[in-house]
Amino acid sequence: MEIRKAQRKQAKIKLALQGPSGSGKTMSALLLASGITDWSKIAVIDTENHSADLYAHLGQYNVLQLSQPFTPERYCKTIEPCEQADMEVIIIDSITHKWDGTGGVLSIHGAMAGNSFTNWNKVTPRHNAFVQKILQSNCHIISTIRTKTDYTLTEKNGKMVPEKIGLKGITRDGMDYEFTVVFDIDIKLVQIILENSDKKVSKIT
Repeated sequence: MEIRKAQRKQAKIKLALQGPSGSGKTMSALLLASGITDWSKIAVIDTENHSADLYAHLGQYNVLQLSQPFTPERYCKTIEPCEQADMEVIIIDSITHKWDGTGGVLSIHGAMAGNSFTNWNKVTPRHNAFVQKILQSNCHIISTIRTKTDYTLTEKNGKMVPEKIGLKGITRDGMDYEFTVVFDIDIKLVQIILENSDKKVSKIT
């Protein structure tokens, strides 16, 4: 064991972006990543059916496609080649499928025979292994999390219109505590930014 002076450069940020569908999680993650390193050092683990490719005009980043089953072990295995390729920022878009997707933790637990409560003793270690994979990675990691969606009525131009809002993140309770920073994306704010920038992504800072 060795005592050393704290150095900011030693820390690797573990950041989460959560919001409802269409709130701009993927684009926001890419823009944040580009502020940390060069585009060529960014890798996106895409579970969202090639949605990461929609922003190829932003820069020449890398994409690794992850399809179902979305087991914790498969998530871990996709992080490893990114690390081996010397990526500096890994974007996991999104970690919701690991929890609530085909082959995810809830799916695994639901298919198990026996006592539902005690079965969590078998599933939880698999979830925890994924969490540790993120925390112990020598890369900056940005994870996106879907939130449950609801609608509220707001007044716009004298009319009441439905507005999508995000509620609780679709992931295991307490997962947000594992990250250095968690941002809740306000879809209304994103729309304002797009309107003020004439919907040109290149103007968003």
